[in-house]
Amino acid sequence: MKRSGLFILAVIVAVSGICAFSALYTVRQDQQALVLQFGNPVHVERTPGLKVKLPFLQNVEYYDRRILDLDPPVQEVILADQKRINVDAFARYRIVDPLEFRKRAGTDANFRQVFGGRLNAGIRSEIGKILLPDMLTDKRAQIMERVANSLRTQAPEFGVEVIDIRIGRTDLPEATSQAVFNRMRSDRIAEAAELRAKGEEQKTRIQAEAERDKVIILAEARRKSEILRGEGDGERTRVLNGAYGKDAEFFDFYRSLDALGAALNEGTSMVLSPNSELFQFFNALKDGTTRAR
Repeated sequence: MKRSGLFILAVIVAVSGICAFSALYTVRQDQQALVLQFGNPVHVERTPGLKVKLPFLQNVEYYDRRILDLDPPVQEVILADQKRINVDAFARYRIVDPLEFRKRAGTDANFRQVFGGRLNAGIRSEIGKILLPDMLTDKRAQIMERVANSLRTQAPEFGVEVIDIRIGRTDLPEATSQAVFNRMRSDRIAEAAELRAKGEEQKTRIQAEAERDKVIILAEARRKSEILRGEGDGERTRVLNGAYGKDAEFFDFYRSLDALGAALNEGTSMVLSPNSELFQFFNALKDGTTRAR
C-alpha cells in the first residue's frame, strides 16, 4: 500500500509539473505574444512577465516589439530624363498588432517580400518623376516624405507602424557611369583646348605689345643718345677750341701724343728716326731747353 501510494503521488506530481510547464509562458520586455488555440488567435499579450494559458490546448507565438529594419534589394529606376540609376532604399517599422500581422503577412519573411515590393514600387513611382540633378537637391527629401506617407497609410492593414523611410544610396549603372565619365572627360578636354587657345592668343598679344614697346623704347633711347652725343661733341669742340686758343703749340703737341697713343694701343710697331720731332722734344726736356710756351 505504501509503495503504491508513493507511485501515485509521484505520477500526480509529474503530471502537475507537465501541466504547469505547459500552462506557463514568459513574455520578455522586447516581445509581445499571440496566444493561439487550435491555430486560432485568442488574445494578444503585450505586457512583460510570467503568463498563464490553457495547457496542451493553447500555444504562443512571439513577435518583436523593437524597431525592425526592412532592406529590399537594390532596384534600377528610370528617371524623367530617361537616365537610369540604382536606388537602395530601406525602411524602419514596428509591429503594433501581432494579430493583423499574422493574418495578412503570415510570416516575417513573407511580410518583408510583400512590403519590400511596395516600398520599391513607391520609390520607383516617385523618383521616375524627377531629373537626375534633382537627386542632389531638396526634392530628394520631399520624395522620401511622399513615399513614407503612402506606406504609412498601408501599414495598418499589416499591423505595423512605419517609423522612417530613407534612400541609402543612389548609383549610376556601369554603362551609364561610363557614358557620364566619357562625356565629362570630353567636356574637360574641350574646355582645356579652349583655355589653351585663349592662352596662346593672350601670349601672342602680349608678345606683340612687348615687341612694339621694345621698338619704341630703343628708338627713343637712340634719339636721346644722339642728342646727348651731339651735345657732348659740341661741348668737346668748344672746350678744345678754348684750349687751342690759349696754347696752340701745346695743343698740337697733345693732339699728336693722343694720336700716337691710339696707334700704339692697337699693338702697332712704329719705327722713328732719332731726328724726328718727337725725340727732339724729349731730348729738349732732358736737357732742360724746352721752348717757352
